[in-house]
Amino acid sequence: MNGQPLTDQAGPATARTLRLGTRRSALAMAQSGMVAREVTRVTGHPVELVEITTYGDTSREALAQIGGTGVFVSALRDALLEGRIDFAVHSLKDLPTAEPDGLRLAAVPEREDARDALVARDGLSLDELVEKLAGSGRTARIGTGSPRRMAQLNAWARERGTAVETVAIRGNVDTRIGFVASGELDAVVLATAGLNRLGRGGEITQHLDAELMLPAPGQGALAIECRAGDTGLATGLALLDHGPTRAAVAAERALLAALEAGCSAPVAALATWAGPKELQLEGVVGTVDGRTLLTMSASGPLAPGETAEQQAQALGHALAARLLDGGAATLMGERAR
Repeated sequence: MNGQPLTDQAGPATARTLRLGTRRSALAMAQSGMVAREVTRVTGHPVELVEITTYGDTSREALAQIGGTGVFVSALRDALLEGRIDFAVHSLKDLPTAEPDGLRLAAVPEREDARDALVARDGLSLDELVEKLAGSGRTARIGTGSPRRMAQLNAWARERGTAVETVAIRGNVDTRIGFVASGELDAVVLATAGLNRLGRGGEITQHLDAELMLPAPGQGALAIECRAGDTGLATGLALLDHGPTRAAVAAERALLAALEAGCSAPVAALATWAGPKELQLEGVVGTVDGRTLLTMSASGPLAPGETAEQQAQALGHALAARLLDGGAATLMGERAR
């Protein structure tokens, strides 16, 4: 397209079919389908889903061993740069923080629920589960593929003088919830947004609020990416952009980038609006065993003269600097050893 209007050569009345690249998982297809419908609504152009398999979808290794969340993104970005698709939809928390050459983040739609969710046996909450199993002499086995979730679950248990066993798992939502249904695990922790988008929010037994478990940077948000030179398409996609969400996730991702941390690091961040022009950012860095969690927050008004996104990024960088001064680099070094 290279900056041309969203029309075919036949003339402006012909609606060009746009090719949307998506991973093949049920969640990715659900998310991409939502975006496709919205793109058609705001631009009038039909959208065709193009399924692309990423290395992260085929490998069963832990994410930290195969390069982090970027393994879910690179194949889609290659397809974009090669012109096989026109735009792509990602879970924003999967996007590496480095800006890619030749691509642009055209839109960040309004964020879904950013919280993590517990899906536990017998409909139990985390407190109820741990207490019930402790009464029978057992430690609750909770599955997650995230060091961030492990760190905060273990810290929660230590604070209460109890214990949980965090079990590293991979797989799609069906696979993970299946571990609970089969009795192999007592609970799993998943993103609320993903369950909601799949129509499975009713299976959540407890929403884990930020006081208990801070989410991953960008969790609950989607990213719509296109080629940098496709200005006509980018303009159309920008109609789906939600400014408050974009600013919030910009702060979270700036913190993550400044800490030079990927998905394998136990780093969490959440930015929320304390008012129409006041952004509140909380960050957590810890050790996977939960022995140490470093938690800090910062807030700032969005002063005139800069874009909200730029100011949000500055807030993220400032909080990351404080975390590093407070010992975050040492904690992440302990994780790496």
